[in-house]
Amino acid sequence: MWILAIMPASKLKAMASIIGGDIDVYTNIALDLHDYQYNGPDPEGVFSPYPSDDVAAHDVRRLVEKVKELVNKLGYVK
Repeated sequence: MWILAIMPASKLKAMASIIGGDIDVYTNIALDLHDYQYNGPDPEGVFSPYPSDDVAAHDVRRLVEKVKELVNKLGYVK
């Protein structure tokens, strides 16, 4: 059974804190990457939490690995 929830990005942190676990951490990473998508790297740290593309790429890899882990754990990939 699938449940689809559509909500504004501004509500994701609150929802992730309710779900708990490390989902909260990875939601924060995803939201930071969302900001980075629009603002790009910012060495000053004013508009983006990522000072360089390399730092952002590290978080992209972390997030992708976590998604793979969850997909495998939930048995969605055979």
